[in-house]
Amino acid sequence: MNVLILRDPRESVAKCSLTPLRGMEGIRFVDYHPDRRIDASGHVLLDPEGELLGSEDRGRDLLLIDCSWRRVESLRRTVDGEPLRRRLPPLVTAYPRRSRTFEDPREGLASVEALFAAVLALGDPREELLAAYRWREEFLLRNAVELDRLRSTPRAARSQMPVRGVYPG
Repeated sequence: MNVLILRDPRESVAKCSLTPLRGMEGIRFVDYHPDRRIDASGHVLLDPEGELLGSEDRGRDLLLIDCSWRRVESLRRTVDGEPLRRRLPPLVTAYPRRSRTFEDPREGLASVEALFAAVLALGDPREELLAAYRWREEFLLRNAVELDRLRSTPRAARSQMPVRGVYPG
């Protein structure tokens, strides 16, 4: 599986939870520009309003939008094609959120947390995604039960889970 990350260059690289993934095999970053188009045909796009991510999505590439919550729609407007909008099951972030200009969703995830959970749900676990994440242990502890379910639960059982996980992409 390949991962395409559409990233808002206005965001601080130093604070970005995905920065340590630059150069990692299978992960490509593209900086947002209003005139740049991103073809997302056949990609899975993480979207809190989408259907639950499941085993039928395996083998597809993943598109993650990495930006502040107030900029999500601006970045989405540059995405072409018909990406499959999928949501994650309920997870809790460990990232300490402190927005001065926009209220973050109470249950929002850091981008690296959402990416980790998505590849796990797609049957391609990549523990190295969290290797440099400062709040790795806390995220894994807070979500141990749900992450274990993602590792082992078939799609039919997961489809009954309530919507709680919220994330920009």
